[in-house]
Amino acid sequence: MVPGPDNLAPGGPNSTGLADRLPPEIPARILARGLYWRFWSVQQISDELRISYNTVHSWKVRDDWDGASPLERATNETLCRYLSLIWKENKSGSDFKEIDLLGRQMERQARIGKYQDGGNEADLNPKVKNRTGPAAQAKKDAAKNRITPDMIAALREDFEASLFGHQEVWAKTTSQRTRMILKSRQIGATWYFARERLLVALEEGKNQIFVSASRAQANIFRTYIVQWVQKVCGVSLKGDPIVIQRGGEEEPEDPVELYFLGTNYRTAQGYHGDVIIDEAFWIYGFEELFKVASAMATHKIYTRTIFSTPSTLAHEAYPMWSGERFNKRRAKADKIRIDISHAALAAGSLGPDGIWRQIVTVFDAVAKGFDLVDVEELQRENSVDEFDMLFRCIFMDDGASMFPFDVMRRCMVDSWDVWRDYQPHHPRPYAGEVWLGYDPNASESGTGDDAALVAIAAPSEIGGKFRVLEKKRLRGLDFAGQDRAIRDMAARYDVTKIAIDTTGVGKAVVQLVAKWFPTVEPITYSVQTKSQMVYKAKHVITSNRLEFDAGWLDVMQAFMAIRPEVNKQGVTFVASRAGGVGHADLAWAIMNALYFEPLDISEPPGGGSTVEIFGD
Repeated sequence: MVPGPDNLAPGGPNSTGLADRLPPEIPARILARGLYWRFWSVQQISDELRISYNTVHSWKVRDDWDGASPLERATNETLCRYLSLIWKENKSGSDFKEIDLLGRQMERQARIGKYQDGGNEADLNPKVKNRTGPAAQAKKDAAKNRITPDMIAALREDFEASLFGHQEVWAKTTSQRTRMILKSRQIGATWYFARERLLVALEEGKNQIFVSASRAQANIFRTYIVQWVQKVCGVSLKGDPIVIQRGGEEEPEDPVELYFLGTNYRTAQGYHGDVIIDEAFWIYGFEELFKVASAMATHKIYTRTIFSTPSTLAHEAYPMWSGERFNKRRAKADKIRIDISHAALAAGSLGPDGIWRQIVTVFDAVAKGFDLVDVEELQRENSVDEFDMLFRCIFMDDGASMFPFDVMRRCMVDSWDVWRDYQPHHPRPYAGEVWLGYDPNASESGTGDDAALVAIAAPSEIGGKFRVLEKKRLRGLDFAGQDRAIRDMAARYDVTKIAIDTTGVGKAVVQLVAKWFPTVEPITYSVQTKSQMVYKAKHVITSNRLEFDAGWLDVMQAFMAIRPEVNKQGVTFVASRAGGVGHADLAWAIMNALYFEPLDISEPPGGGSTVEIFGD
């Protein structure tokens, strides 16, 4: 007889010889524990199994029989019964049914144990696991990112129907091995190339690698792609990188991957695909970047697309644009000369170095039907120098600037990768001390130059770094509106200092801000004050103590525009335009905040002066 519930009670039929009938494969220790959990005493177990009392008692203490959970007790009993049946010589049909039942019971007990150890509902119910497990999730993700041939056709139709004339020229050059486009600001280049490269990926099956000065800048491509696919196809693309499944479920094609990189391109040399470089003339270390890009696009099926607004003649990308990079270390007879004038490149031209170049000014775009800008308004709002650089594609000679590109580029960082303590989309993005700097509108009506507001993370230690966390350009706001903008930004941070230029209309703004921030610091610009601010900023920057996101080209341009000017009062500092500081407003806002730190950084911020009162 196999031991069971009836014949294992004290004084049962087997009370004189249970040990003789037990299968030898069931350890006595396990059987003794089972008997104890059936309320046998240690003495009864000792007598029944013919094992010394001390041995049974030691098992009880070491294995903590009294502390066992109900699950452990049930598992032990199931195991004993299972082993008894397994080793039975002549099994009946009911024995096999019971073996199957016990096996399923042990499986269920194992799932319950896993659930109790911190598992989830899938551990209890295999059907749930089939619906939510890694394999099921991977299948769902693949389905979510699936774009069928019909969807690709719809994207192609929408793409071609939405192009302006200058973009149609670009659409005819997708097969060029290397394209280098010098373009005006705000003519839809990033928007266009996000769509163009997605279609190339879907139709030709080639990976696409988007590279920008920062991750935040690169994600603009991602946003355009995700929004477009959602609008046309109703598909929400997920993942980073985005892996797109092509074809139908019955006839799938090889998937394609879309990568969006900032300064982390250095770790991406294992990638392969078409490379797209945005704002190349503003990227620090372009020569190194292009070497990596060339490696990723080594195969002749891949292309390289480079587009940017111009920066300075001294930028690393300029020799590639001018052809000097090709001529480097070549014999005189092998050197080439490339005409990079607007007249030569307005329609696009393939140079002898294999690079297709084009210059697209705002005037070119408007002439080809681009109707989203008012050129006359742009000319009124920007200085001659700024308009030439941003909209006429003329490179800046920053030799006279107080903050030339080579100085400013050391401030550029990929904030998403470097600033681990800053979460830009969180209601409270940063937990440390923050200073605000504000450069108001140039007129009381709010119709003059833009106002600029910045939030700067103060150094956590003497000689530490300043970080420009947030910036805003304000236009058309009255005094109360400017006050609300400052208050809203202050509410997001632990603001301890606010500095506002009060030379003009800033006086009224200061009065409003002082009602809720009494320690606001008014700064009255004078020749001496502006000189101190510029030299202070120059010292901070050359000491590698200022950082801002590499995608913020307007901050770069603002600082680069500041240059010395001689007037009746001496040498002062202005932006490169008639009529004062102009669109260097972001630079002045930042310098307002930096001005809190003394020139001698060993002094406490705000100055270290003391006042002594003497009595009679």
